[in-house]
Amino acid sequence: MSGGAVRAHGRFGLARMSDLRVLSLPLAMPDVARAARDGGPESAWYEPAPRDASEWRARAVAMRSDGRWARVLAPALETTGAAAERLARAADGGVVVTTGQQPGLFGGPIYTWSKALSAIALADAIEEASGIPTVPVYWAATYDADYAEASVTHVAVEDRVVTLTAPPAAVAGRGMRDTPLGDVGAEMRTLAGAAGAAAAPHVMDAVRRAYTAQTTVGAAFVALLRSVLEPLGMPVLDAGHPAMQVLVRPMLARALSEAGPVDDALRARNAALVEAGYEPQVAHVDRLSLVFATGRGERRRLPIGAALDDAPGGLEPNVLLRPVVARAMLPTVAYVAGPAEQAYFAQSTAVADALGMARPLAVPRWSGVIVEPHVQRILDRYALDVDALRDPHAVLGRLVRDRVPAAVDAAVVRYRQVLEAAAADLDAAVASTSPPLVNRAVVEGTRRAIAHRLDRLERRIAAATKRRETDLVRQIGIARASLFPLDRLQERVLNLMPLLARHGLPLLDAMAARAREHVTALGLSPAGPAAFAPHVGGGR
Repeated sequence: MSGGAVRAHGRFGLARMSDLRVLSLPLAMPDVARAARDGGPESAWYEPAPRDASEWRARAVAMRSDGRWARVLAPALETTGAAAERLARAADGGVVVTTGQQPGLFGGPIYTWSKALSAIALADAIEEASGIPTVPVYWAATYDADYAEASVTHVAVEDRVVTLTAPPAAVAGRGMRDTPLGDVGAEMRTLAGAAGAAAAPHVMDAVRRAYTAQTTVGAAFVALLRSVLEPLGMPVLDAGHPAMQVLVRPMLARALSEAGPVDDALRARNAALVEAGYEPQVAHVDRLSLVFATGRGERRRLPIGAALDDAPGGLEPNVLLRPVVARAMLPTVAYVAGPAEQAYFAQSTAVADALGMARPLAVPRWSGVIVEPHVQRILDRYALDVDALRDPHAVLGRLVRDRVPAAVDAAVVRYRQVLEAAAADLDAAVASTSPPLVNRAVVEGTRRAIAHRLDRLERRIAAATKRRETDLVRQIGIARASLFPLDRLQERVLNLMPLLARHGLPLLDAMAARAREHVTALGLSPAGPAAFAPHVGGGR
């Protein structure tokens, strides 16, 4: 369906688009990935991306497989509804587009969902171009142990950005699938308060069902992802599921047994990156393999030379090994990546080459900003565009200067003109005496001192005007908190759930429309409304 469509949905209700806008932004592509894309020598470090529909079709044809992967991964997928239907179509002779993210509180920042919609759009386009069933799969990295990141999210409340934090982890170093969530009732209430008058209250109901005190951080993340993404035709793979540990163990055992050659390959690649002027995205750690051992409530990285007997529990890949493993487990035609991921794929391909495994292909995700109606009204009121708010001080300074009373502003201008003219007359008069009565530098210094005092006076007038213009300051603060929270891009900070609760499915529609436009940059025509509508509007 088009980005402006309005459609009933079983979970997210009905909402009007009104003035809601979703804009695309240029994704911050790392220098090394940009150079590779442009055909530089860096391209040797990346799996080449298809350049047009025919090359995407050829790649999909070459990667078709039987449905064994879907059957063995079924316990970790637990897919229902539209996602199950699409998975079933693609399982036998189809291919996969993947993306993924480690858990984030209440679903994490907006780009968690931007990546998903990008993968859906790419899968739709590949299926349309090739005729080969293509399913988008979200790889939820619930084995990740970064609780500091997984336990925090942010919401905009009026002109403030509020940070929500889950209780401290009882045991440090566990994977998120094994880390109890604890009581996040207070944070949930703040999240719901940030949603305000929700047009789609079932969004918050889905969050409450997922984030209970009896679950874990990883399980809550997966449950919320599934509630949103399965109706869009996207299965969510719980990568920390015990069944996954059984399936990946042979590959990780191989990576452990060949840890020495892998380390040599990574050292060589990192040295080549540094020599070319790049900083490796993932720092090298001496004497440690790319395999983690889990068990007895702890997670530790195994040293090079460790035997499999040293890890009787589970095994998990580190960030550089993960895309290689994912590529081997699923017929993955492409992985939709964020900027940091694009950078470290230059290192992951060295790992794949050392293990004699297929290189994963990373393509950039869509990046955007959501401009809500109340924010758009602020922009319109002050004749601003989104980008103007990157520097709030410059915007406020200009707007405040515009609000200085005209008589005061004119008087200050006249004051400055008179002072400058008087200073010029005095300088000329002093210069005409022989010898000069005073050093002309003294005259110039006096002029600068008076000008400085006048500058201070103007700043005080502006500050006083700013204090009077409390509504202006508050309105700009509201727009900033929404568009550039914590002086960063919206998608990297704000949680999506309050916005989704306010606007419902039309927000996802608008984001999906921009993601489909983004697909054209990957050499594919975006799938039309008919291709996307069954996955979005299925009501499941």
